[in-house]
Amino acid sequence: MAIVKATITIQKNLLQQADEIARRMKITRSRLFALAIEDFIRRYENKLILEQINLAYADSLDPDEQETLRRMKRKFITTLEGIDW
Repeated sequence: MAIVKATITIQKNLLQQADEIARRMKITRSRLFALAIEDFIRRYENKLILEQINLAYADSLDPDEQETLRRMKRKFITTLEGIDW
């Protein structure tokens, strides 16, 4: 894997916090930034996957699924009506 240098501009207090965390973790600032970017990318990709899954399940039910759901609701209501609350 090739290593490249990058210049970034961030707020001074954010850099100070990063330096403190890197010191506590006993890693370089560069390593801390790399870990943070890796984590951000992983979370972003997971978010995209979740959005795709949600989109896939957002489709309306087909007729068989609608009938099954109707029967389940009817059974649930019948069951609840038989309970002495």
